[in-house]
Amino acid sequence: MVLSRASQKTFAIRAKNWTESAHRFLKQCSDAGNVEACYTLGMIRFYCLQNRGSGASLMAKAAICSHAPALYSLAVIQFNGSGGSKNDKDLRAGVALCARAAFLGHIDALRELGHCLQDGYGVRQNITEGRRFLVQANARELAAVLSSEAASSVAASRSCLTWNTHPPHHRHVTGSGCPLLSDFGCNIPAPEAHPASQFLAEWFEARGGSPGNGLRLCSHVGCGRPETRRHEFRRCSVCGAVNYCSRACQALDWKLRHKMDCAPVERWLDDNGDVADDVADDIMEES
Repeated sequence: MVLSRASQKTFAIRAKNWTESAHRFLKQCSDAGNVEACYTLGMIRFYCLQNRGSGASLMAKAAICSHAPALYSLAVIQFNGSGGSKNDKDLRAGVALCARAAFLGHIDALRELGHCLQDGYGVRQNITEGRRFLVQANARELAAVLSSEAASSVAASRSCLTWNTHPPHHRHVTGSGCPLLSDFGCNIPAPEAHPASQFLAEWFEARGGSPGNGLRLCSHVGCGRPETRRHEFRRCSVCGAVNYCSRACQALDWKLRHKMDCAPVERWLDDNGDVADDVADDIMEES
């Protein structure tokens, strides 16, 4: 009973502390029906231990219980055909899983679904509905961050919004800021990544920052997912230096940092000197 109700923080295991005992503990919790343990162990087995079948089964077990991160992760697997070949992609299944996770309020799923609708990717194109989902994702992201800050001390909450005093064409976005308001010169703390994503990032960082065998990691710092085959992830068509497991990660990383690294900012400025909102939609291609 205790193991089945353990919280997400209980499974925030650091990759450097990974042992067989930690593995057994997660398995005991997942066997007890703890959905967070199922998801975390599923991600670790699928991406780190390369036990694809067991990892996917554990994530599916969590998804059946309406665990939004598990639903979204399975959607990413379907979109990319992860663990299989390029022909194993199932875009419709990915959209269906994304829609379920979005219904449960998962922000990345909302953003991914919005891009799918805008692009007609795995679903009939509906630009208006796609933009509505993207706006909803941004609103939920802001609400989640502000709610988290409100729960902290008054002093911390007063400092959660810091306005950049530079002119608009000299804005600078740091890696620690939330991408939502970066276009307006306002930085707020970025939402903390899920413990499973943190584990993945630490796991591969300890192994030289690469999954090996010519595989690449998703370039969004809050993700941690690696490719399971070469050229699985999409890359930036301008610089070719960054890769993303999903459109959601691409859109977030673009606003967070990549729009400053990819090309001279002047290339993306509109007549008012602001970064065009739809630039990120036009610079991705599949490898």
